[in-house]
Amino acid sequence: MGVKVVKKDFDTAVDNLLLGITADFVNWSNGNPYRIDEIRVKPGRKFVKVIRGSSVWGFIAKGSGVHKGIPYEIGDVFKAAGWNAPAKHVRGNIFDEKIIGMLGLARTI
Repeated sequence: MGVKVVKKDFDTAVDNLLLGITADFVNWSNGNPYRIDEIRVKPGRKFVKVIRGSSVWGFIAKGSGVHKGIPYEIGDVFKAAGWNAPAKHVRGNIFDEKIIGMLGLARTI
């Protein structure tokens, strides 16, 4: 029996991911300010696309399923394979106690 995730929890975890991406970008760019509204999400049928500027940062799974033969759970984060598709393997999960940074590296809070 699967665990039901409340939409508010999912939205909060996505917001935390966006804040982590922004913080990592500011740190990477030597403290250069970066507006958080330049990072946006676009919901799709199976995944939420995370867009930073004019490129895709990655995808977040909206539910459980199988992608390219590999099972995934709600909240799993995928690197972008292209504008419309996630890569094959999971990079992390937005519900873990780690934030996935701008470069796809996990770090503890």
